[in-house]
Amino acid sequence: MAEYRVIEDAEGLAAACAALTAGHGPVAVDVERASGFRYSQRAYLVQVFRRDAGVFLFDPPAIGDMTQLQRAIGGEEWVLHAASQDLPSLREIGLEPPSIFDTELAARLLGHERVGLGAVVEDTLGITLDKAHSAADWSTRPLPQAWLEYAALDVLLLVDVRDALAAELDEQGKTALAAEEFQAVLDRAPKPPREDPWRRLSGLHTVRGRRSLAVARALWTAREEYAREQDVSPGRLVPDRSLVAAVLADPASKQELSKLKDFTGRASRSQLDRWWAAIEAGRADTALPPERVTGDSMPPPRAWADRNPAADARLKAARPAVEQVAADLGMPMENLLTPDTLRRVAWSPPAEVDVASIGQALADLGARRWQIERTAQVITDAFVRSVQAASGEPENAS
Repeated sequence: MAEYRVIEDAEGLAAACAALTAGHGPVAVDVERASGFRYSQRAYLVQVFRRDAGVFLFDPPAIGDMTQLQRAIGGEEWVLHAASQDLPSLREIGLEPPSIFDTELAARLLGHERVGLGAVVEDTLGITLDKAHSAADWSTRPLPQAWLEYAALDVLLLVDVRDALAAELDEQGKTALAAEEFQAVLDRAPKPPREDPWRRLSGLHTVRGRRSLAVARALWTAREEYAREQDVSPGRLVPDRSLVAAVLADPASKQELSKLKDFTGRASRSQLDRWWAAIEAGRADTALPPERVTGDSMPPPRAWADRNPAADARLKAARPAVEQVAADLGMPMENLLTPDTLRRVAWSPPAEVDVASIGQALADLGARRWQIERTAQVITDAFVRSVQAASGEPENAS
């Protein structure tokens, strides 16, 4: 196995960029973060491979300015696996691909049963990858050689995988639709910040009463602020279950909180003043959160028969029709049309149910052209059938 070193200075960056510029063909790129260890999603290692250049491992925090790397590879197609996971971290350090080939997404569109990187490499190249370090703390310095070997393999074979998948896409007539999907990943806007993110506290469903919810919110906010300040994953400071345990115990004093055995975590006692201040702030808060929140989400489909029988009929008619199109294309239904998109159109269809209006409704919800071309007609037909069935009309009635 080759010996790998991490590039962490301007001299090493310049030499690597010269080699990459002299290489040929697409560029394989991967990112290692420290999810579960750090608060941020920053890139702690960027791996790059290009034929006739080799593999290079970059340390972005140590290097700082990555402009030179962007110049070296910024005109080429980048090959990534599950690109949507890596693009935010790459963009944060100034690395932006002009076009991509997403090997995970390609495998999905081709109907591969397994789409993890190891599985796709094995299916296309017959090589088994060791994924032992996938959940490692990549902010560790120095990085062990075994980890570097693992990181290098993530890109070393990726261009070969890309070529094998591209040939499959061509054989199945899916090259153009894959290109649309890859571009959609590149163009997708970042998700807006979640409203009331504290409501994702695991175990919050056991908390009753608006005042108790205010305390839970205050504890979550205090932990979030401290985690951001320390760049540590919040759950490593105080787990969700401990915050909820503190809310449910309703301690009368800081001392009572300190004696609560279910209030654990490495910062549970060292930051006791912080947590007690949060509890007091939550108890004094006058802006109490509602017990339940309503968004633009629809009721679950199981409730549609009572809440909106016509929508229920539309969905039950359209879903198997779309599933059949996906089966004919040899891909999961969610890659043909997301279940949420189909549900939204069924719940609130356009006033005139025809192919053009259904197609526009799908486009408004983010469906790509190839998806609309393959589903608008079958959805329209299904919706019409559902109306005819409800009215007792024969299906071939004019």
